[in-house]
Amino acid sequence: MECVVQGIIETQHVEALEILLQGICGVHRDRLRVHEICLKNNPNLGNVASEVRLLCDLELPEPTWTVKHLGGAMRGAGAEQISVLVRSMVESKVSKNALRLFNALGYKLDHELLRVGFAFHFQRGAQITVTVSSVNKMLKLHATDEAVPVTPGIQLVEVTAPASSENYTEVASAVSSFCEYLAPLLHLSKPGVSTGVVPTAAAAAVSLMSDDFPRTQPE
Repeated sequence: MECVVQGIIETQHVEALEILLQGICGVHRDRLRVHEICLKNNPNLGNVASEVRLLCDLELPEPTWTVKHLGGAMRGAGAEQISVLVRSMVESKVSKNALRLFNALGYKLDHELLRVGFAFHFQRGAQITVTVSSVNKMLKLHATDEAVPVTPGIQLVEVTAPASSENYTEVASAVSSFCEYLAPLLHLSKPGVSTGVVPTAAAAAVSLMSDDFPRTQPE
């Protein structure tokens, strides 16, 4: 399982968010450049439609592939009382022939994206990952070099943490507590619940840019 929240931030404030994350997490960021291919099968009589995502990490010298399946969100009174989404998730490394395999199994391309940005991985009551990325669409099949932003001027922020049926409440609490530190710059909520940008983010960004937070060394 995993706990997740999402939000959006204007690109002009991303540098301030990076400075804030650097100061809170105390670790260096990892560059992010991921080619994401979403595949869906056409259900036959008696079968349930399924969706998988193939992710290729283009930042590595030798690109590696991962297959990821996201299940449904946890439901019930317990799920409604926590501010993060808890959902099942299966992830595994696969070979570069995975796309050919899933096509043979009846899966068809639904859409593909290129996510470009950075990520922070750290321990804070849970193993938390924060990704900040521009989401881009391909104008031609698999043409990552020609990708264009889906929402120019806006970037997606996602906070995730792995969990289990035994500890998801503790993990959700850790994620919620961490998100409070980011409140000056962005709203974070369950995926699918749009809360927009923070009206006072510009003032908060100016303050962060002038403070002595630890900064990432220029590359």
